[in-house]
Order: sequence, then structure tokens, then C-alpha cells
Amino acid sequence: MSELISRLSLRPVDSSDFEAMLALRIEAMRPSLERVGRFDPERSRERLQAGFAVPYMHHIVLDGQSRIGFVTLKPEGADALRLDHLYLRTGFQGLGVGEWVLEWAKAQAREQQRDIKLTALVKSDANRFYLRHGFVFEGEEGVDLHYRWRVRQEAAC
Repeated sequence: MSELISRLSLRPVDSSDFEAMLALRIEAMRPSLERVGRFDPERSRERLQAGFAVPYMHHIVLDGQSRIGFVTLKPEGADALRLDHLYLRTGFQGLGVGEWVLEWAKAQAREQQRDIKLTALVKSDANRFYLRHGFVFEGEEGVDLHYRWRVRQEAAC
């Protein structure tokens, strides 16, 4: 696993990347959305478009060229960052890539002394992943589950 991790990097996103990123999002989210009866390609387009914040988005890149995922980490209020759109291509889940991205996000949060908030879909494997990495369940809204990782709580440990 560490050999794979050493080959990863984050690269800036450009507005022209939207369609390729949408295809990746649909690939990554389709199984979870189908489990809750919510898969709709047009809704996927609308959701990504609504959160398409280029300055806060990064491609997850393997070997400096292959885009295997993307992530958004943007400010939310004075005390938190919002982790959005952490998607990986099929075949790259469960290999430590998501954990590598979370460690990067937590380093950004520590540097800025902000918590990290995120939302995951009910019945998604992502829920176990986030709980395993120190996020605490804060509530739910429809099919969305809300989590928070507290930078100050980590410092107290």
C-alpha cells in the first residue's frame, strides 16, 4: 500500500475538467445512490455544478498523470472546512487513497485551526470509513448523514 501512496499527488482543477469529473462522480456514487433509490444522472450533474468551486478542488493523481479521483475542501464559516466530493474511481477504493486524502485534509484543518464537516449518503460504505477516521456523527437529514472531525478534540488526545 505505501508504494501506491508514494505515487499520489494532488493537482489543481480547471473549469474545463467538469465533464470528466462528473463522469467520475457518477461512477463512484452510482452504487450507493441506487441502494437508496436516488440515482439520477441529471441530479448528479446539478449537485456537482452547485459545488463546483475550482479554487478549492483537487484532482487525486497517480504517477503525475492518471486522475483517479478528486476532492473539495472549502471554508465553511469561521470554524470549519467542508470536505465535499471525495470520489475515487472504481478499483482505487480500499487501497489507502481515501485515508491519504483525509490526512491531507486534516493537516489543512490543523494549520487553519478549523474542524472538518462532511455529509455522506445513508447506506454508503463511506460512513464506516469516516467513523473509523475520527469523524463523529452529528445528525441526519433525509438520506444525508452529517459528520464532524474536531481539530481541538484531537489536540486534547
